[in-house]
Amino acid sequence: MEYNDIVVAVDGSEASEKAFSKSLDIVNRNNARLILAHVVDSRTFATAEAYDRTLAERSENHAKELLDSYVDNAKTAGVENIVKCIEYGSPKIKIAKDIAGDFGADLIICGATGMNAVERFLIGSVSESITRYATCDVLVIR
Repeated sequence: MEYNDIVVAVDGSEASEKAFSKSLDIVNRNNARLILAHVVDSRTFATAEAYDRTLAERSENHAKELLDSYVDNAKTAGVENIVKCIEYGSPKIKIAKDIAGDFGADLIICGATGMNAVERFLIGSVSESITRYATCDVLVIR
């Protein structure tokens, strides 16, 4: 099977770094489009923003810088067809349903664990949710 459009969910965590590294080989082997996806979990700062109005802006700037660094690394690895995608909301829903659907992805690659250990403990991991709701193949990197 050949993959054409590969979404890689990145959040800056060690697990997403591993997923990104693995994705470079897969993208190059398949001559696929690399869709770097980062979801700013707006639920985490909705209440805090009442006290600090710059939180959303800083989160967006961080997301842009994060994706730019991944783009640079991908280009160094020989990937040419790269798309950056920043969304807002719940990563559990956005990655599997919205981003993968919008780009017609046939593979989603994500790390086994992300940045938010408390949420994972309380309501399950993002990677678990992606595998449950995605309509395409999902590769979870340990």
